[in-house]
This record gives sequence, structure tokens and C-alpha cells, in this order.
Amino acid sequence: MRPRNQIISYASPNVTAMLEKEAKLVNTQKVLFLLVIAALLVFAYNQSELNFPVLLQQGDNMVEYIRSYFPPDFSDWNYYFSETLVTISMGIWGTLMAAIAAVPLSILASNNICPIWVVQPTRRLLDAMRAINEIVFALIFVVAVGLGPFAGVLALFIHTAGILGKLFSEAVESIESGPVEGIRATGASQIQEIIYGVIPQVMPLWTSFTLYRFESNVRSASVLGIVGAGGIGVSLYQSFGAFEYQKVCTILIILIVTTGVIDLLSAKVREWLI
Repeated sequence: MRPRNQIISYASPNVTAMLEKEAKLVNTQKVLFLLVIAALLVFAYNQSELNFPVLLQQGDNMVEYIRSYFPPDFSDWNYYFSETLVTISMGIWGTLMAAIAAVPLSILASNNICPIWVVQPTRRLLDAMRAINEIVFALIFVVAVGLGPFAGVLALFIHTAGILGKLFSEAVESIESGPVEGIRATGASQIQEIIYGVIPQVMPLWTSFTLYRFESNVRSASVLGIVGAGGIGVSLYQSFGAFEYQKVCTILIILIVTTGVIDLLSAKVREWLI
């Protein structure tokens, strides 16, 4: 058998380049990286106490429990529908306020726009806003403003602003520098560079991120009622507590249909705007 180097020497230049490129794909650093990832997966598996045989053994109990949800009880569907509208309204305003706040925060968190001493504190603020769950924020705002959907809107606003601020800043950092430099050459201010050079490039991505978070916020708002932050979550929690699983099934069906409709409308809005 011929040595590998001898085989390469007889190959065409294209084949030689391809073989050399593939040889560079495997190196010591990548092998060590894969070993670290494998060790991390094993560690996470043990920490998570994954036990799939138990899941299979208890499958009959789960099936029996799910059967208790049927047939759904639609006797109070009109009340559930009105509460779902409250939940959607919470998602709309929570997302809108978050998107407005995320614009300046994302600019301040972008390395290609602001200096490091501005970027790092802003990013840590966004980290804190994302790290705390909406339910925790809802508990805080329920104490501040009382029970009701207003507390839920504020909770969604803070948490979503952290998420959108991060996503928006990543979009800003990936823009082409040419348009910005062209606008700068005309003597424009930094604010004008952002308005005319940055925002037009990132607006499609910002729109997609905002619409997706709106869908997610409607789902999140449906749970905030558990802590008294309004919406359909209040009825969902009460039905679970009273073991009225057929009513729970009705609420879940309404939420599924609502999410599907919002997804369709969001796709249409995205096509229209982008």
C-alpha cells in the first residue's frame, strides 16, 4: 500500500486541496472538545436523574390520567374565551412595551456601536432580565400593583425586554458596515448612522423576533394567572385545584386553537412587513 503522501503527490491539484482541507478538520483541539461535550452530557444525564424505564412502566397510569380529561366540558366556553382575550391582550402589550425598550438597550449592548464600558453593563442588565422567570416578576408586581392582568403585563415586559434586547443586539452586530460608513462619510451624527444605516438592515430580523416572542408571551401569559396575574391562567389553576379535568381540557383546547390562529396571523404579518 502506498503511503498517504505518495498518493497525494499523484492526485490532481483539486483532489490534493480537498484532501488537505479534510485533514485539517480533525485535530487535537476538536477531539478534546468532543470529549468534553461527551463528559458534559454524561454529567447532565446523571444530574437530571433520567430514567426512561420508569416512564415506560408508569405509562398506563399516565394514559388513565389523560383519559379523565375527556370528554371536554364546554359549558363555560364563553367565559374561558373572554379570559383568553385578556391573555392575548396581556401578550400584546407586554411584547409591544418590551420591543420598544429593547431597541435602545440593544444599541447600547452592541460592540460595533458602543464602547465596551457601555456594552458590558447593558449586557449584564439584559442577562438579569432574562434570567428571572416571568412568574417571579409576576409575584413581585402583584405585590406592587395588586392582582390582575396589569401585573402580568409588567412581568412579560421585563422578561421579554431582556430576551429581545439580546436578540436585537446580535442582529445589530451582524450588519454590513458599508452602509454605515457611507452615511458617516456624509458627516452624519451617530444617531443618524443608527437610524439610516443600522435600523433598515436589522428591521426584518427585529420584526421576526418580536412576532415570535408575541406568540411565546401569549403562552406564558396563560400561566401567570396561577400567581394572580390575570388571564385564563386563573381558571386553569382553579380547575386543576378542583380536579375538574374536563374543564381543564376545554381550556387547553382553546389555548391550542388560539396559538394556531396567532401563528397563522403572525406569518401573514411577517410576509406583509418583510
